[in-house]
Amino acid sequence: MNVRRLIPTTAVAGAVALGLTALSACSTSDAADGGNGDKLKVTASFYPMQFLTERIGGEHVAVTSLTKPGVEPHDLELTPRQIGSISESDYVLYLKGIQPAVDDAIKQSGVKNTVDAATLTTLENHGSEVSGHDHGHEGEHEGEEEHGHEEESHEEHSEGDGHNHGEEGGADPHIWLDPVKYAEVAKGVGKSLEKADPDHAADYKKNTDALVAELGELNTAYETGLKSTSTKTFITTHSAFGYLAERYGLTQQGIAGIDPEAEPSPARIQEIHTIAEKEKATTVFFETLASDRTAKTLAKDTGLKTGVLDPLEGITDKSQGADYIEVMESNLAALQKALGAK
Repeated sequence: MNVRRLIPTTAVAGAVALGLTALSACSTSDAADGGNGDKLKVTASFYPMQFLTERIGGEHVAVTSLTKPGVEPHDLELTPRQIGSISESDYVLYLKGIQPAVDDAIKQSGVKNTVDAATLTTLENHGSEVSGHDHGHEGEHEGEEEHGHEEESHEEHSEGDGHNHGEEGGADPHIWLDPVKYAEVAKGVGKSLEKADPDHAADYKKNTDALVAELGELNTAYETGLKSTSTKTFITTHSAFGYLAERYGLTQQGIAGIDPEAEPSPARIQEIHTIAEKEKATTVFFETLASDRTAKTLAKDTGLKTGVLDPLEGITDKSQGADYIEVMESNLAALQKALGAK
């Protein structure tokens, strides 16, 4: 599951501007024809994009998600009706590289206001083992000066279990699991909605500011909650937490790479056992949308506990919370428990 361009932070503003150039062409009369009264007709590719458009768009948008709750986003196949509905949208928000079927349909849809969330922040390479605590993560998101040095150090982590996804060769698309990166995407989405629907620009700006503030509080909760722990290593069936690990100085050990249903090799199980002993890891995490069989087998073989760490690709009644913020808070509690937060 990997989509990533290494754009230096200084270029992010430029990337945002580029992502938005197509938007100015949309007139508000286009938006008004959407069949939902005068609401902007928005298509979001999967839950993290849906959450942003609903929160920022508020009462001015009617949002349809292409990925129904409980469906693994990577496996999504679109129906002809869904492909048709993309073409009728006023605005489309997606994340290139997560869902090849969606990428293709959007390319062919001809929708003017199409935004790829990956262009609104920087993407990086993460292998199955991602360590964040070897480059001063304290305040890393505050200043640009960290970033030159950050980019060099990513190379060390890019060899892993070959968990690449999409054409971008190794770029990890799970940007929404880092509240700081997700806030950068939120700002870009807000600006693009202001351009797509200028009549309601003030509301979009206000809603964006409120969401960015909330994501800032979430980031602070993670920083303080994970500052002092007895181990920095967590083991997961789905290597989705590279950005989160890097942001908060943790190390993710993926059992079988990017496919949450993949069976690990006996050699990898032995390796995980050794790592768990050496790093004092206590817990094997599985996710809500995939089978927990691998995690339970591994836990039994290695004497570890199991827990849920949700990659937030969809919300169902099994989710530990009703929306992105609540599930991220549950993830924090699960990490604190597994890592022995003091």
